[in-house]
Amino acid sequence: MFIRCAFFRGQVKPGFEKAFELYIREQLVPLWTRFPGAQEVRVLRQVESDVSDPSLAMVLSVRYPSRESIDIALASEVRHRSREVSKGLIEMFDGTVFHTIFSADDYGLPTD
Repeated sequence: MFIRCAFFRGQVKPGFEKAFELYIREQLVPLWTRFPGAQEVRVLRQVESDVSDPSLAMVLSVRYPSRESIDIALASEVRHRSREVSKGLIEMFDGTVFHTIFSADDYGLPTD
């Protein structure tokens, strides 16, 4: 499996914290969950860290079964729409956004 993450490195602009969260939930999650091939969508928010840098306002994590499925999702109309809608989110954010693709392995936990 593969996981594509969008890292929002930086801070939500002061006074926009609630609007930022609502925008994600109401405007973007409905699009992200419709990416073709997506098996799971997670929105992660940094609560604490053992380092001061980087500060991550949000990480979007989308799981796919293959690299090909990521390519299909990135070429999709819904992804292009989400890029347009994301501009409203970026206006509430001071920082940079970058994407990384991870290969991932799952390991079951012991049952004893």
